[in-house]
Amino acid sequence: MQHIIAKILSDYDRGIVSRRQLIQALTGVVSAAGVARAANSTFQGVGLNHIAIRVTNVQRSRDFYQKHFGLPVLHEAEDNCFLGLGKNFLTLFKNEKPGLDHFCIAIENFRADAVMEELKRQGFKPRRPAGTDRVYFPDPDGLELQLSAIDHHA
Repeated sequence: MQHIIAKILSDYDRGIVSRRQLIQALTGVVSAAGVARAANSTFQGVGLNHIAIRVTNVQRSRDFYQKHFGLPVLHEAEDNCFLGLGKNFLTLFKNEKPGLDHFCIAIENFRADAVMEELKRQGFKPRRPAGTDRVYFPDPDGLELQLSAIDHHA
């Protein structure tokens, strides 16, 4: 699955895949993975919680996603915007270099402290911003991955 996600992201970075296709593809990959769960997996992924992308102009991107997909604004600031996407959300972060910022997989029985310990035990170097329940770590290609509870909100 990781090599499939890396290929999709590579295609996006090269302009072969649109943002819409990126979101659809990542959602499909994560959904399919739930069906084919490995018996000895570290965590049980149950859905794609959100995708965060870097955009050069937050307001322009917000307008694009609202116009073409009807995504409501959940929260907005000068340098970011959180858009509702069904039970999930799409986050826009202002950045000079557009691309994927991170994606978040919801897992069963998420407890940040336990997740941090298990990732460390598995040899990862997770990070958790102070005062949050957000846990981040890189995948094998260095893509930023966040783990969350099923009901994690913007």
